[in-house]
Amino acid sequence: MQASWITLALVCAAAVASAQAPGSGWGSYGGDPGGMRYSSLNEITPANVARLAPAWEYHTGDVSDGSGANRPTSFQATPILFEDTLYLCTPFNRVIALDPRTGRERWTYDPKVDPRKGSEASKGDGSAMRCRGVAAWAGSDASATICARRIFEGTMDGRLLAIDAASGKPCTDFANGGAIDINALDNQGVGQIVFSSPPAIFENLVIVGGSIGDNVRTDLPHGYVRAFDARSGKLVWSWDPIPPSLATRTGAGNVWAPISVDIARGLVVLPTTSPSPDYYGGERLPELPYTGSVVTLNARTGERVWHFQTIRHNLWDYDLPAQPALVTIRKNGTDKAAVAQATKMGFVFVLDRETGAPLFPVVERPAPPTDVPGEVTAPTQPVPTLPPPIAHQEIRASDAWGLLYFDARACEKDMAALDNRGLYTPPSVRGAVNFPLFGGGSNWGSVAYAPEHNLLIANTMNLVGMIRLVPRAEFDAVKKAHPDEEITAQRGTPYGMRRKILMSPLGVPCNPPPWGELSAIDLSTGQIRWRVPLGQVKKGPFYTFERWGSPNIGGPIVTAGGLIFIGATMDNKVRAFDLLSGEKIWEAKVPAFAMATPMTYASGGKQYVVFAAGGHGALGGFGDSVIAFALP
Repeated sequence: MQASWITLALVCAAAVASAQAPGSGWGSYGGDPGGMRYSSLNEITPANVARLAPAWEYHTGDVSDGSGANRPTSFQATPILFEDTLYLCTPFNRVIALDPRTGRERWTYDPKVDPRKGSEASKGDGSAMRCRGVAAWAGSDASATICARRIFEGTMDGRLLAIDAASGKPCTDFANGGAIDINALDNQGVGQIVFSSPPAIFENLVIVGGSIGDNVRTDLPHGYVRAFDARSGKLVWSWDPIPPSLATRTGAGNVWAPISVDIARGLVVLPTTSPSPDYYGGERLPELPYTGSVVTLNARTGERVWHFQTIRHNLWDYDLPAQPALVTIRKNGTDKAAVAQATKMGFVFVLDRETGAPLFPVVERPAPPTDVPGEVTAPTQPVPTLPPPIAHQEIRASDAWGLLYFDARACEKDMAALDNRGLYTPPSVRGAVNFPLFGGGSNWGSVAYAPEHNLLIANTMNLVGMIRLVPRAEFDAVKKAHPDEEITAQRGTPYGMRRKILMSPLGVPCNPPPWGELSAIDLSTGQIRWRVPLGQVKKGPFYTFERWGSPNIGGPIVTAGGLIFIGATMDNKVRAFDLLSGEKIWEAKVPAFAMATPMTYASGGKQYVVFAAGGHGALGGFGDSVIAFALP
């Protein structure tokens, strides 16, 4: 009996390791806990990828275009493969288990969230429902008869759920009948916390951040990161990014993007956001060093190990939206454990994983000052000398673009009316050019890393936007006059906020294409190896030119077969690129925008590549398909 218990414990430990290590499976949202988005599978190669064909398709049934009582859906899920079962979540937060070879449904679990609910910022503005993924945990308790293996999900109403991986039933020994209500905890501030990214797993801990509505008020909830016991749900540690001296004057600094974990070193690596509200910082003038930062904590205790701030006194919603990629790079003949952090500004910061020190020099560059009473901008901002920016960062009114002459001139007039002093032009009552856009640059799709070639792969978006501060006395009139724009109150400050993408009268972006690009960075030198346009835009039966690229949401993956797979674009297509050259060598049509990061795995001796193709709440193309491709 003793021997069988030991054997079972070793099997459980092996299951955890296989779920966490990069290789033939995809056991975590980012492929492995460190978010490399890399697979060692090599059955599919540049030589045979043209033969890829659909192997199976599954429909979740959870889709809304926003025309009814529910908000629109964004199907952004990346499935995970855990013990030969695929697990994913839908925009309604249903968790689904599928057979990886056939796509047949094994079970579903519905947590009964109210699709009309969301964070305070999402009420009434059409913000989409989304769930990007789930996490898996295998316990080592051989005596456990139920929930020995668990699926964890964070929901859009702020609950952390534990579900039996085998049956799809709640784990009733976890917290309150299988769920923790994060909003019932003391979060300081006012407002609701929701989840869009999956939890992180370290040993017997499940670790979560949370999403908090931007721009609503000064006193939003603090962006706590918490670790709970995966078996009991007991709180083990919590970490608050807001210092006590500013506890009542600001909030947020939260982690809504996926969290990375260095299993060997026992580190949790966090990408934090801006403090609240985004576009006016007069109530939070002292620097908040743990916001807009890569912050590394001791995974067992929650104590801070190091941090590196990527932006000072953030006034642009330039939070860190991307999961930090924990990579080992070859630099100057030495292997170095590193963190590669992509940003909305289009910078990639490459940091020493042990200390947080930049592995390529970072310099302080002067930043434009503000003319807003009560505001004080940071005099300088940190800029990496390498790698070069992966997104476009400068635009002049004379660069304005349009399909026709009058179209371009209308864009030029709009841009000329705005303050435009380059990157970090501060928000103002006049209005300021925002380029890269508040949506990036890089966003939550993050980056992928090919260790054999030291190449970091990133997709980026190039769109120009406008930010305007709205004096409190004018707020109601401005909101009424512009019902289709994003306008929020920023309560507790003298100004509301108005922002939008600058579009021409014919509905195209005001900045020149390409609007989306895919780049490869050699992390041994910091240089960009290649850069190509990414995607097209589909308008009715027509497609824009490929050289124009596409606004894109979602990320890439790379394989040892020498391929990059990505959806992300506004054209109902998924693609494969040659890793070394950037040449597009395969594409396939799918039922809707595939604005989710794909994944790949092997099962039954065959390699599959899986995309969620379900559109985007703000960009359209609604659907509910999960599609697996394989060689015939």
